[in-house]
Amino acid sequence: MPAPATPLFKWQHDAQAQLEAMMHDHVADPAFPCVGAKAALAKGTLHVLACNRIDSGWDDLRIHDGLLRFAEAYREDPSLFRSFAVIFEGPDDLSEKAFEALLWKRVQSLSDKDVWRGQSYDEAVSPDPENPHFSLSFGGEAFFIVGLHPQASRPARRFPRPVMVFNLHDQFEILRAQGKYENMREKIMVRDEALAGTRNPMLQRHGEGSEARQYSGREVGDGWKCPFSYSGSAK
Repeated sequence: MPAPATPLFKWQHDAQAQLEAMMHDHVADPAFPCVGAKAALAKGTLHVLACNRIDSGWDDLRIHDGLLRFAEAYREDPSLFRSFAVIFEGPDDLSEKAFEALLWKRVQSLSDKDVWRGQSYDEAVSPDPENPHFSLSFGGEAFFIVGLHPQASRPARRFPRPVMVFNLHDQFEILRAQGKYENMREKIMVRDEALAGTRNPMLQRHGEGSEARQYSGREVGDGWKCPFSYSGSAK
């Protein structure tokens, strides 16, 4: 007979099924504005990883393992519309500032692990969060993060649990090269405006300003400083 499942394994299994279903239902909702996420869901390339708490580093290695596999799979098949959503069980009562701080704490830990594991920084982007060409890099691929949580002021950024969605930066460049980026961006902004009543003031095109300001979803002023610092040596 197989050994009985440990409590930790059972929690991971149960949480994975529950949170994955929640994310799929959320993206499938007709009001959800991101057409890229809807395309990933339709293609079966919206990957979900259930984790414990965003205020703990307990699952950081699991998350980084997932990012490495995600980056490698993209290099093997660089097709459009892939997302890697990391959903945390809690806490679910974080303010926007508290969520933002914890998101960047997880980012710093994941980036430090990328350095520790000898991964190179994607040379197509900058590791400096003050640079308008900044993006994060894991497994040699640049990523843009979309944060979701229950207390987000923008309806499109609300989800019952804290979430960090990792999107490949290269996909935006492919859309630009195909002449599809501006149309897709406008569709998302129109849908977001219909949901919230206003356009998101934080959205900028890559190269116009640092994308770090957009990650958490909180509206920040000109004096905001990103708490991230890359610990490796990017070329």
